[in-house]
Formats: sequence, C-alpha cells, structure tokens
Amino acid sequence: MGSEGKITQKKLRFLCLHGFRTSGEVLKKQLVTKWPESVLERLDLVFVDAPLPCRGKSEVEGIFDPPYYEWFQFNKEFTEYENFDECLAYVEDCMLKHGPFDGLLGFSQGAILSAALPGLQAKGVALKRVPKLNVLIIIGGAKFRNQSVAEKAYSSPIQCPTLHFLGETDFLKQYGVELLESFAEPLVIHHPKGHTIPRLDEDGLKNMLSFLERMENEVAGMEKQ
Repeated sequence: MGSEGKITQKKLRFLCLHGFRTSGEVLKKQLVTKWPESVLERLDLVFVDAPLPCRGKSEVEGIFDPPYYEWFQFNKEFTEYENFDECLAYVEDCMLKHGPFDGLLGFSQGAILSAALPGLQAKGVALKRVPKLNVLIIIGGAKFRNQSVAEKAYSSPIQCPTLHFLGETDFLKQYGVELLESFAEPLVIHHPKGHTIPRLDEDGLKNMLSFLERMENEVAGMEKQ
C-alpha cells in the first residue's frame, strides 16, 4: 500500500485509561492486537498506569504480566469510592505532563472515569488546569452511582463527541446503555463479545473511521480559530 492520499490531518491524541487491576501496558497490548492499522495509524495513544497498586487478584493474571493497578477503590454497590479525589488529580497531572490531549480513551474502570470527566470538568470539579476535552472513546463503560459524583458528572447533557463500544454479552451492557443517555450525540458500535476490547467488523471499522475523520476535522477547525 502506498502512502499517497493517506492522512493529512494531525493525529488525534488520547490519554488512555486502562481497566481495573490491569495496566497501561495491558491496554496497549489489547488495542494493538485487536484494532487494525487503518485505525491505529490515525491515533496518537499515550498509555499510563493508574496511581494505585492493585489490592487484590487481577482478572488478567496469567494472561498479562504484572504489575497491575487501579484508579480508585469502591464498595460492592459502586456508590462509595476511596482515593477518588487523588485519582482525579493524578489524571490531570498526567495530562499536564504528557499533553496536550484531544481526549480520553478508556476501558472498563478507565471508561467509567473517562465518561465522567467532561461533566466534572465543565462543573469545575476536575481537570481545571488543562484544555477542555474534545473527544472520548468509551469501551465497556458505565455511570458512577454515587449521587454527589453523578449530579456533577451527568446533570447536563455532555456535549463532548463520544464513541461508545457496547458488547452484547458484557456484564456492564445495561449500564453502558444507561450511560448513553448522558451524552448529547453518542455514536455506538455494537459487538458480539463481552467485557473486552473488541475487534472491529466491517461496519464497526467503517463507523469508527468515519468518527475519527469527523473529529480530526473538528479539532483542526478549533485549532485554526
């Protein structure tokens, strides 16, 4: 394949937030092995580890090497969080250190966090020292269930353009569908798998490339203003 006629826009730059008790390296391996080059070549992905060493068994133990990390701790009902404010400050520090970024890409716990941050940023609760988030990619996401956090994160329709991946057998699917209601214009790619980084079928690939092209043009337009 020749390079003529390929991407002329600047790549979209994402800070990537991994799942619970995994790592930045795990998420990187998952994405690189699942997504085609035609998608990856359009993205500038920065992978970081969550701030907290994992406190229990990891679901990826025996599949991916340790160490493993978590963004914050939570109770069984997902209504109480420990180290949450420290987590928000850490994400902002990562954005300052490695940015600027166009947006966030998150999986699982990282997706829940990523999906809430535009609303928290708009309310002045988080990411006060970095530019406004312009795009999200949410894989296996859900809402925070703590009332105080939820009111700040989702009380107004989130205007940030977002691509959501929903797995048919994902244990979080119903919560991922609920999350869509908080976004003004969510684009959804459905896949037949569970709680995982999905491969892209023909339709999924077409929709993702179309979304990325639209966002490249929007971000380029913002930079010219």
